[in-house]
Amino acid sequence: MNNFKRFTASVLIASTAMLGMPMMAQAGMVSSTESMATAAQSDARAKVAAVLAREDVRAGMAERGLSVEQAQDRVRAMSDDEVASLAGRIDQAPAGGDILGILFTVFIILLITDILGLTKVYPFTRSVR
Repeated sequence: MNNFKRFTASVLIASTAMLGMPMMAQAGMVSSTESMATAAQSDARAKVAAVLAREDVRAGMAERGLSVEQAQDRVRAMSDDEVASLAGRIDQAPAGGDILGILFTVFIILLITDILGLTKVYPFTRSVR
């Protein structure tokens, strides 16, 4: 029992003495560019995750045989540069570009047929006939 008390006391003395010693730390300047890059990387990942969470995107992935979990795993495996590139392409993609193009085309076709007198859809056109 005496040996146990002696051993415990010596361990406690050593650990208490170690608490008083200064620890070495590596300090360095973090530039604002580096800190902003980290924030931009997390923003890009959040943007891609938000797109993957949309219902229409999930439906499109399901049509192509890709599950949401597989897509999220692939995004997690991407490097920061790849995610930033993907987020940039998401920003550049036209919102509803296909639908707007189709509606504009239908409008022009109906307008031309109204002018030619084949239909009477728009009241502001005058027929050639």
